[in-house]
Amino acid sequence: MSGDGKLTHISEDGEAHMVDVGGKNDAERVAIAEGYVKMSPQTLATIIAGDAKKGDVIGVARLAGIMAAKKTSDLIPLCHPLMLSKVSVDITEVPDLPGLRVEALAKLTGKTGVEMEALTAASVACLTIYDMAKAVDKAMEITGVKLLSKSGGKSGDWQRGKGGK
Repeated sequence: MSGDGKLTHISEDGEAHMVDVGGKNDAERVAIAEGYVKMSPQTLATIIAGDAKKGDVIGVARLAGIMAAKKTSDLIPLCHPLMLSKVSVDITEVPDLPGLRVEALAKLTGKTGVEMEALTAASVACLTIYDMAKAVDKAMEITGVKLLSKSGGKSGDWQRGKGGK
């Protein structure tokens, strides 16, 4: 959305188009997103112990998230292809859920933000966890995928919970 409340990817005629970012200045941009995979305590124990039949669930999910961030423009039609300078995916145990928390960071110096790359990384990492453990627990639930923060660019910094709901 632009500063005047209009959607930036929709023309006056209601047609979707890719936003021209050519006139924007390069800026360092960082976005962080998260997601959760709820599962049975037994499934969580199996993953943490490294006993899943498909292998290292956390390691593969981390790589899948990184790869997904790099392919975001192939998946989301109006996203620009970006030269990411950093993508990280951290996956941590949340015993009280029970399940796993995925946090993805995307970073670059460029003309457009990296929110979609961070969200795609978190989403695909969660999907990969589900895929690798579904033989044990088909009732797993992917939940809470959301942007936590973004910095850089014309719209400035934003953080969930600090004016960002």
